[in-house]
Amino acid sequence: MSDPRLPPPGTLIRRTTARVLPVRPDNKVLLLHGWDPVKPETPYWFTIGGAVEAGETLPEAASRELREEVGITLPPELLGDPVATNVIEFEWGGCPIIQTQTFFAVDVDTVEVSFANQEQLELETISAHGWWYADDLEATGQAAHVTIPNLLRTAVTAITHRRYPTTGQAV
Repeated sequence: MSDPRLPPPGTLIRRTTARVLPVRPDNKVLLLHGWDPVKPETPYWFTIGGAVEAGETLPEAASRELREEVGITLPPELLGDPVATNVIEFEWGGCPIIQTQTFFAVDVDTVEVSFANQEQLELETISAHGWWYADDLEATGQAAHVTIPNLLRTAVTAITHRRYPTTGQAV
């Protein structure tokens, strides 16, 4: 029995997404823990973000997804320039997906993560959040995609340069 919220199994999905990598002062990056609804026995860690809706800019979509998925409110104009883009292919909900992704890194201090604004399917497939160093995530083998640890490194580098624009490092 298929879930009516998902496309028919096997449907090829092409989508553009805006994703956000919140970075704390200790250089840990916020990720979500969840699973594919047809493979709940294989959980993984993934980045915050989702599809760009009609009429939205990438920063607007990133800001919306940040608020919906983890309860962090940040106006689009404060996201800064994207730190990375890539195209990945994967399967989710029984559908092959080709996803063009744009990543924004944001500097955060203390944040209270909330799942209160998530859609029902997100509530059913996301179990937790966690703050990660790239090396630690890589060691677990539980990143949703092999590119995620390096994206964490890229985000930390970008935020470090924003924090310390002259030297790129703490004094």
